[in-house]
Amino acid sequence: MATYLKAKYANIILRPRITEKSSYLMESNVYAFEIEKDATKTQVIEAIKTFYDVTPVKVNIVKKPAKKVMVKGKKGTKAGLKKAYVFLKEGDKIE
Repeated sequence: MATYLKAKYANIILRPRITEKSSYLMESNVYAFEIEKDATKTQVIEAIKTFYDVTPVKVNIVKKPAKKVMVKGKKGTKAGLKKAYVFLKEGDKIE
């Protein structure tokens, strides 16, 4: 059963976001993850429960749109992403 759930939610959470802001938020039990573009809050909650064995208090999802950029005179686009802020109760941790 556990391997079925892990396979079901394997594509929801892509990677943790390791930035200055996210490391500051970790002190208040808020963790940031990059997630799949189609992922919903309930899917993120179930994936966190499955992979990290903690129950989130709430989840906020933020969409960052793609941007047009100029790099060394060439036009291009910077990929957009979707990230989730996972709030945990006091005492819970994600390692």
